[in-house]
Amino acid sequence: MKRRLATLAGGGLTALAGWDLWQRRHTILRNYPIVGHLRFLLEAVGPELRQYIVTDNDAERPFSRDQRRWVYTSSKLENRYFGFGTDNDLERVHNYPVIKHAAFPAPTPEGEPQHPDPAVPLPAAKVLGGARGRARAFRPSSLVNISAMSFGSLSGAAVTALNKGAALAGALHTTGEGGVSPYHLGGGDLVWQIGTGYFGCRNDDGTFSLDRLIDRVAATPAIRAIEIKLSQGAKPGLGGMLPGAKVTPEIAAIRGIEVGVDCKSPAGHSAFRDVDGLLDLVETIAAETGLPVGIKSAVGEAAFWPELAARMARTGTGVDFVTVDGGEGGTGAAPLVFTDHVALPFKWAFPRVYAAFAEEGLHHDVVFIGSAKLGIPENALLALAMGCDMVNVARTAMFSIGCIQAQRCHTGRCPSGVATQSVWLQHGLDPALKSVRCANYLATLRFELLSLARACGHVHPALVPLEAIELLDVDLRTVQADDVFDYKPDWGLPGPADVEAITALMAAG
Repeated sequence: MKRRLATLAGGGLTALAGWDLWQRRHTILRNYPIVGHLRFLLEAVGPELRQYIVTDNDAERPFSRDQRRWVYTSSKLENRYFGFGTDNDLERVHNYPVIKHAAFPAPTPEGEPQHPDPAVPLPAAKVLGGARGRARAFRPSSLVNISAMSFGSLSGAAVTALNKGAALAGALHTTGEGGVSPYHLGGGDLVWQIGTGYFGCRNDDGTFSLDRLIDRVAATPAIRAIEIKLSQGAKPGLGGMLPGAKVTPEIAAIRGIEVGVDCKSPAGHSAFRDVDGLLDLVETIAAETGLPVGIKSAVGEAAFWPELAARMARTGTGVDFVTVDGGEGGTGAAPLVFTDHVALPFKWAFPRVYAAFAEEGLHHDVVFIGSAKLGIPENALLALAMGCDMVNVARTAMFSIGCIQAQRCHTGRCPSGVATQSVWLQHGLDPALKSVRCANYLATLRFELLSLARACGHVHPALVPLEAIELLDVDLRTVQADDVFDYKPDWGLPGPADVEAITALMAAG
């Protein structure tokens, strides 16, 4: 028996060597038959080797091992403390945020839970749609919400887990441009994102249909706001393509497209071509639905934002919220050059947008939402101090439901069942269990933001000013965050009425 196995193995290796020598596609295999396959094996498992063996706690990107560990332990409500002090080399860091605690911290109200609890809200800094008197304006009960991730990009099990987690934590869940799917209807309130493909509200020729949008909103009470996506951090200024082979009957029904036919999302909108057209559409949708309507965009050309703010100031029309996505953001797959070199990163992008509205005196009338690696407490607090009223989280929310940063999103073979449509791969993701972990993570991020705010002497994270954050630089130098972003004294914080409202809400518990 052993001899037969040895003969078969030898024959197999001989055949493989012959194939390697005959084929012309891979030089390595022709030059090093059989052994050359080890190179491709090591290349295939390279990310895993680096992730678990080679890199240190802070070397990995886009999220370090320490950051992932914090999310994982938070989602399980396990011990999220780190022992023996920081392992960051603070004397050789660049733009490293340090939060300056107050000599007299804000007290914790008596009876408040001393641990993260999804049932404990942390309200947004402003009322969504309040400044423009939208009929269905509301103050979100969660400062931290789930960013846009479409069904199709994510599995049905993953979307279900995220939505149910949002429901448990009282958070908003943005649908992604793929439209409202059955997996989004697990009890969580929705922000319906409308992209250039107008999925769920499109005519047969792919153009925008107001009637279908109105019908969808009327039929879906969970939709609390509408977000028009101009661009996103992963692939700004680039349309998308869903190959016909992936357009299943289920996805076709949700998106309003034909089964088995390539689905193209154009780079730009056909419903408007300029700022005036955008504002007309925003006001039309808001008037017909009563919902707050905003936009999401990465930041590229400089002229758009001042023009938008100036038109809003002059006409009295405008968006209720602006979601700013940094160029380093994005859960989806994209060409490398777009991922690495198109659109400004969040810390460069957001101040330009905020300043454009502040110069027109509109910064208290618009709800600003930050998106792009803001699912870590220090990043989120800095974004809030820069003027964000809420933060959206995507990849860290994916971590909470099982993502391991395998970076296989573009292959459809996500090993954790999150970013795949494979029935087999997603069957291991239990939405009932993972939804609780998602809610725990959202609650923990809110809890730590509130703890940081109180350490700085403030009762709510949105009230922490930029002057409370300092950036470490090389050669033992520091720089004030408000100096870096060139903010004026009254910028970055909510208006007096919102400050009063937030303070009262926090006092009431």
